[in-house]
Amino acid sequence: MIPRHVAIIPDGNRRWAKAHGKSLVEGYLAGIDKASKTLGWGRDLDVKELTFWGLSTENLSRNKLEISTLMRLFELKFKEVTRVSDFKDNGIRFRAFGDRDLLPAGIRRHVNTLEESTRDHSNYFVNLLLGYGGRYEIISACNAAISDYEAGRIKAVDEKSISRYLPTGGLTDPDLIIRTSGEQRLSGFLPWHSAYSEFFFSKALWPDFTKEELGRAVDDYGERKRRFGR
Repeated sequence: MIPRHVAIIPDGNRRWAKAHGKSLVEGYLAGIDKASKTLGWGRDLDVKELTFWGLSTENLSRNKLEISTLMRLFELKFKEVTRVSDFKDNGIRFRAFGDRDLLPAGIRRHVNTLEESTRDHSNYFVNLLLGYGGRYEIISACNAAISDYEAGRIKAVDEKSISRYLPTGGLTDPDLIIRTSGEQRLSGFLPWHSAYSEFFFSKALWPDFTKEELGRAVDDYGERKRRFGR
């Protein structure tokens, strides 16, 4: 049994840089490059959808110089992605989720361009969470649903309406969630969508994550029985 949708919390870039005597920039670059490689590994394993948590709302409270450096790296990598044909050649659709107002204009422009150029692709799906926080998205959805209920646009605030108002409402629920670096918590990652996800906690720091480790996670998933509360 292969998980259709694998979501990844790619943790450990800063610890990897420190452990290897690298700069913070080198650590983040290694992490971004690892995400690019993982896209190909996922296709090799027949995983149809991959979601990466690129930047949380909590991350934005870090040192301003660190965040501005990370933003510049994101922008540079988006420029590279829009120049290559990998998304077109493999029929990959790209989508980004999160509060885009928290992102620099350059990143927003590249995200919009990549989304628009791949909107008709349907072989594989890649999602990136930027400026995303799990609690914030649930509060946002609740407020939107309540507003429409009070205005008479919906008949009830229920599970169906909340799902529709989530900023990540267009995502399918992940079958498998992988977190690297040995941490065993979600830290607010897709709380609504992960209700019945399976989890795999890898000890590898994200830049050290390998195709073999991804394969182990997929194999481990295949041995589980999913009952969805039944």
